[in-house]
Amino acid sequence: MASWLPADFKHPDRLDLSTGHHLRPIAESDLDLDYPAVMGSRERLWETYGEAWGWPPATMTVEQDWAELAWHAEEMATGRSFNYAIFDHDERELLGCVYIDPPAAAADTADPAADGADAAAAEAAVVSWWVVDHEVGGHLEAALNDAVPRWLSEDWRLPNVRYGP
Repeated sequence: MASWLPADFKHPDRLDLSTGHHLRPIAESDLDLDYPAVMGSRERLWETYGEAWGWPPATMTVEQDWAELAWHAEEMATGRSFNYAIFDHDERELLGCVYIDPPAAAADTADPAADGADAAAAEAAVVSWWVVDHEVGGHLEAALNDAVPRWLSEDWRLPNVRYGP
């Protein structure tokens, strides 16, 4: 397990939301639902993640998306980072993702000569989430805004979290 998590840590398999939606670890088998969700919201996702991650590129292929999903699954298996897909009740639609990344992701943007606030940010897990365009501003997004910070505190026991890509 990665050093940023307790030695006995096992990531949660699911988070149920008050809306009837749920989160679970993303898998390569989610490709047929993930690709249309990402590409259907690509412009807005690029505004959020493009500068930091270069994602999602305008020309992303299905094969590239599959490779990303495989990479996320490997990262979860080793505890390096975590990607949870947001699904409707029957998992017929992928409606977004929640990313939980190690503090090293924050350290890349921190100035080592900066003050204590920047140093604390460098030690914080980096968490972000997105929903597909038609869910922006709706009940699902509100449920995530409420549930995810509580989940990170109660189930993940993360002492310090920074929100944003």
